[in-house]
Amino acid sequence: MSLRKERTYKANDPDKVAQHTDVQGSGSGVNAQAAQLKFAFLSGETSIPCGPNESDSGPAGNGRIEDGGVSRGHSTAEAKAGRPEPIGCSSTTEPQPIALTPNGRADRLEDSDGQHVGAQSSLLEQILSRDNMHAAWKRVKANKGAAGMDGMSTDEFAEFARHHWERIRSALYKGAYRPAAVRRVMIPKASGGQRPLGIPTVLDRVIQQAIAQVVGPLFEPGFSVHSYGFRPGKSAHMALAEMRQAHEDGYRHAVDCDLKSFFDTVAHGILMNRLAGRISDRRVLRLIGRYLRSEVLLPDGSREQIACGVPQGGPLSPLLANVMLDDLDKELERRGLRFVRYADDFLIFVRSQKAADRVLTTISRFIERRLRLTVNTAKSKAAALRDCSFLGFRLYRGKLHWVDSVVVRFKQRVREITARSNGRNIESRIRDLRRYVIGWLNYFGHSRSYNKLVELDHWLRRRVRLCYWKQWKRPRTRRRNLLALGAKRDEVKLASRSRKGYWRMSSNRIVQQALTNQRLWDRGVPNMRQQWIDLHYGPATK
Repeated sequence: MSLRKERTYKANDPDKVAQHTDVQGSGSGVNAQAAQLKFAFLSGETSIPCGPNESDSGPAGNGRIEDGGVSRGHSTAEAKAGRPEPIGCSSTTEPQPIALTPNGRADRLEDSDGQHVGAQSSLLEQILSRDNMHAAWKRVKANKGAAGMDGMSTDEFAEFARHHWERIRSALYKGAYRPAAVRRVMIPKASGGQRPLGIPTVLDRVIQQAIAQVVGPLFEPGFSVHSYGFRPGKSAHMALAEMRQAHEDGYRHAVDCDLKSFFDTVAHGILMNRLAGRISDRRVLRLIGRYLRSEVLLPDGSREQIACGVPQGGPLSPLLANVMLDDLDKELERRGLRFVRYADDFLIFVRSQKAADRVLTTISRFIERRLRLTVNTAKSKAAALRDCSFLGFRLYRGKLHWVDSVVVRFKQRVREITARSNGRNIESRIRDLRRYVIGWLNYFGHSRSYNKLVELDHWLRRRVRLCYWKQWKRPRTRRRNLLALGAKRDEVKLASRSRKGYWRMSSNRIVQQALTNQRLWDRGVPNMRQQWIDLHYGPATK
């Protein structure tokens, strides 16, 4: 069996395995039989038979890293043969059910007899178990995403893991694993400026996802019911519904508090203390700490050491953000305030302007002193609820409407897809346009801004007609296509030889009669008006 040429990595320590390290046993040293094995966590197989001498017991306990903490589940014969043991041949402690107290928090981990269990002492084993790693890989693969600093894509990762995963898992158990540097990219912000985004390697994304899947349920029962960001069974639309309900209940004023560069200013010490309150496996805490302190690879090729902050872009970041801001939720609940939060975006609802001014002052003091975060005074305000925006929406007469920046970003993206000079054929443009618009409407379509949506629908079709007119280009090509689409022969010359620009011709009567709305819809152009009607009144409405 021929193997794809593997990437080469340099290493000073063979136990420090990251994306930029060399792993012993790779390349030509890989056993041919082992190379043909499909890893259980990559292939999705339910089980892979272990050899008769293989132990199915993994490392347990929460021993010191210096003592090893390495899986002993390999037989001597298998080790000599160089065969990597597939994930799943070692058993792990299954997560125990969490006992909820009357207030909905999981204060203690108990078994059915009410005795404390030792599930937390083997938390790392649960994270690295076959089933959990398989689920993490499926999530990362489905999300795709850009390559990290090593240039490895999700398609290439499967081949890499077949040969190197056992070495990586051993390093994770030893505590010798070092995450690779995070690739820094800058993305434009809606309010201007740029937002730093960190892209971990595919390997680190899989490990982070595996951590989040096991650690998340430890914190989830204790989170506030008013927190909706990146939580199972919660969504942004549910947060918007709570804002609308608060308005109906008479809360007509709000505190719109903006945290300045939240993900870049999180104090590692405070965050790790919050994590240690629920996680007793110190190996997991140490691994999370290393991800927090991962170096950043800047666009110019230099590296930067991070002293604080949670890199945006990794699967673990949303959970860490919720853990960090849980103290804020508890403080607001202790004061009896009504609020809604989605990640670092939150509103506090009050009944008067005086109360809003007072709450803004006291909550800003709490955030800066207790959480050591910075409140952006230029963007924070105490105002009428109708003047506050939340997740791209605002309330007008009790109904959700878009903020102006949403329409600006929509048009900007559509212009990029339908740009006259991008050189792509019209079919691929329409396909990308349809994918974007349907996804956009699935979120922003819940707005009651029907009149604005009709205007966008008309503008969108005009952009598509511009693409067709630009693609036809020559007068004889335009004449041929217009005649094929049913244009009158004696009127075609008025359009095909016109010297007007592409944008003006996209609204020309002859062009519109040839490229009718129905013809555009039949070719895949999204019908925004009909999708909005289906969303609000059901697909049977016409």
